[in-house]
Amino acid sequence: MRWITVLVCSVALAGGVASAAAHAKPVKASSSTNATHLTLPPVPRELLPKTLAGWVAIAPPAKLAEAAQADPANAASLREYDFTGAAVAAYKRDGETLKLRALRFHDASGAYGAYTFYRQSGWPREEIGTGATSDHNRVLFWVGNTVVDANFSHIGAMSAAELRELAGRLPAPEGGAALAPPILANLPKANLAGQTTHYALGPAGYAGGGGVLPPELVGFDRGAEAVTASYTLRSGPATLTIIDYPTPQLAAAQETRIRSYIDAGKQAKQAQVAWPKPLQDSDLASLEVRRSGPLVALVSGDAIPEESHSLLATVHYEPNLMSIPQPTESEIAKTGKLLMGIAGLVIIGAGAAILLGIFLGGFRALYRVARGKPASSVYDTEFISLHLRD
Repeated sequence: MRWITVLVCSVALAGGVASAAAHAKPVKASSSTNATHLTLPPVPRELLPKTLAGWVAIAPPAKLAEAAQADPANAASLREYDFTGAAVAAYKRDGETLKLRALRFHDASGAYGAYTFYRQSGWPREEIGTGATSDHNRVLFWVGNTVVDANFSHIGAMSAAELRELAGRLPAPEGGAALAPPILANLPKANLAGQTTHYALGPAGYAGGGGVLPPELVGFDRGAEAVTASYTLRSGPATLTIIDYPTPQLAAAQETRIRSYIDAGKQAKQAQVAWPKPLQDSDLASLEVRRSGPLVALVSGDAIPEESHSLLATVHYEPNLMSIPQPTESEIAKTGKLLMGIAGLVIIGAGAAILLGIFLGGFRALYRVARGKPASSVYDTEFISLHLRD
């Protein structure tokens, strides 16, 4: 019997092993090498296309890396606006020609500054991109951090729509690079003449954009940026210049220099001939300088002093401050509150225990009295009865 039992168990075990092997799934060998995935940056989009609304480029658009290649006469101004690259191309369509020049800058502030540098005051406004203007067959617009200068052999009814299509193709910056210059928010909106704002980040751009003061007096080497705009007042035109400095201390020092320069020209006879032409053409009584925080403002022009000074008074710096909550209680007061809280919890717990004891004990006492027994079981006589019988 023992051998028969061993034989049966051996057969059953062998069958189980074979069945398990038949149903087992093959195991794939794991790879011993760890693959490294590289994420490549997106391919930058071209500034200018080869075809645009029927316009076909005569040659592939040329890429320019230097400001002197993009605009030799104004290379210094482009570098002040943080020029990063450009593209130029010539197009043909039905016997007409179109020349495009796209200038790329580090951020939207540089693009806006370059746009105001090339745009002359009084050019009509166009609805292309973020801002646009035109002068006969020339159209200038900016969007994001790009400025496009278009010159048509003949302006047609669809020219603006074709440039809007181009504006929609241009790559857009992200984050802080897409923000316009914050200094523009300090310009008063009332009586502001359209298409007269000029934004400068350096002396070349300031002088080329019709700056009122000598560029060396502004203090661009100290991190200043300036904006100039014309205003149409009832008594005459006025020009408002706002200069933004990194700190109020720098602004106070530059305000003293500018005020001394203006006062010296007012007091000395024939001294104003050394002034820039915008100051020479201004009413001396209307010239005034004022500081508000890191901003220094100057008003000039032919308006009467009362209106000029009112315009200057509207320039006010509003700092954007974020309040940080400060502790209003000492550590001793906090510790006292903690101890009082603990004592309160102990009192509440003790009171709850007493009430619970009274409730449970009183109910038991009432139950005993109802059965004719004493309220407490202390008085109960307990004995042991064996119940023995003879």
